[in-house]
Amino acid sequence: MTGADLERHAAELGIDAIGAAPAAAYEETERAIRERRERGLFAGMRFTMARPEVSCHPERLFPGARTVVSAALCYYLPAPPPGPGEGRLPRHAWRDRYRELRERLDALGRRLGGDYRVLVDAGAHVDREGAVRAGLGFYGKNTMLITRRHGSWVVLGTLVTGAEVEPSAPLPPGCGSCTLCIDACPTGALVEPGVLDATRCLSYLTQAPGAIPEEHRESLADRVYGCDACQDACPWNRGIERRRAGERAGPGDEPVVSLSDWLAAPPAELRRRYARLYVPRHDGRHLQRNALVAAGNVGEAELAPLLERHASGGDDLLAEHARWALERLAGGGRAASVVAAADRA
Repeated sequence: MTGADLERHAAELGIDAIGAAPAAAYEETERAIRERRERGLFAGMRFTMARPEVSCHPERLFPGARTVVSAALCYYLPAPPPGPGEGRLPRHAWRDRYRELRERLDALGRRLGGDYRVLVDAGAHVDREGAVRAGLGFYGKNTMLITRRHGSWVVLGTLVTGAEVEPSAPLPPGCGSCTLCIDACPTGALVEPGVLDATRCLSYLTQAPGAIPEEHRESLADRVYGCDACQDACPWNRGIERRRAGERAGPGDEPVVSLSDWLAAPPAELRRRYARLYVPRHDGRHLQRNALVAAGNVGEAELAPLLERHASGGDDLLAEHARWALERLAGGGRAASVVAAADRA
């Protein structure tokens, strides 16, 4: 199949960017994963880092694997400002974009014919490396894949197929001397260009088990999951708001959540409603932990009764975060709200 044929199929299926590369080992990526794991930069993350002998070898996924087809779906929409007592979700989590891309890649696999495997948000494949090889984009200094048309506002997925597809030309690096993403990170988690220390990353901390380190709680501001700070600062991500000016968040999108709702809901119910989010141990208490930190940062007195309920409850994890939030509330501390306002500017 030619590259033009592949792009035609992608356009018909609603895939925003696509490319192909031969199914071959990602040797340099495998070495980098092992080296960074030894440095402790992955914290407790597993995902593609847990088994690089699998995730860096698409050629081993099934007998006869010949081509890695990488695809991207743009998720950018304008973000409305949170109202009183609301917490922010990152754009990629407003709805389940991964499910949408998975379905479209499965349809593409059927069109190509033969054996194939779809890998979207899966630990069995390093999607970013496949996307770089397939010419979708280049690695940014914030470790994210940056595409020319959509910046880093994309979810990535992979179709490994036995079909032969014309390889795409890789893109050259495009960051130059820019360090805006590194400078914008609220906790200094980008320790080197292209190197992330997960122990400081707000996105990781909202998805990790256990307590959120106290030194990073104020930096979370009104975030209840994930963090877009490095993406908001990236020059490659500017201009997309004009190209997508006619699009708005729809009924299926959820840019913000009610903190009181998150704090009052049974954890199991909260987990069920937010199945699209990664929650450690499938325990909705971790979402409530995040909401407690956000509640302490936004400084809404109306949330105090819910904070007090958790502070006096029998759950040690939630009680400790609730007490921290109440201390912030009592002190009138709104420093993190200033941080949030700066993020949205």
